[in-house]
Amino acid sequence: QVQLVEFGGGLVQAGGSLRLSCAVSGRTARNYATGWFRQAPGKEREFVAAISWSGDNTYYADSVKGRFTISRDNAKKQVYVQMKSLKPEDTAVYYCAASATVSDDGATYDYWGQGTQVTVSS
Repeated sequence: QVQLVEFGGGLVQAGGSLRLSCAVSGRTARNYATGWFRQAPGKEREFVAAISWSGDNTYYADSVKGRFTISRDNAKKQVYVQMKSLKPEDTAVYYCAASATVSDDGATYDYWGQGTQVTVSS
């Protein structure tokens, strides 16, 4: 079992920055890739970014490429997404998830956090 808890959501003005954290725990947490997904009201969940266990491989959705940076600190059991130049369309509930294989497909992720709200005002 892997447990994930997100932190860091909040309200920010357009153009601002925010960093989300995901605390990963559990006896089998080692070697799991971690991804960030988001879901806006009335929309389907969408992929944001993912990172391999080693941190050597990262992937981004086109909509956030160049603005968001995913990273991890395995010693602290934390995965982060630094979000810059935020736009109102980034408003969503953000979820972190764990998968045995790094992927942009949410169906491959076995464990999910409860989500944290990010609201970007215009």
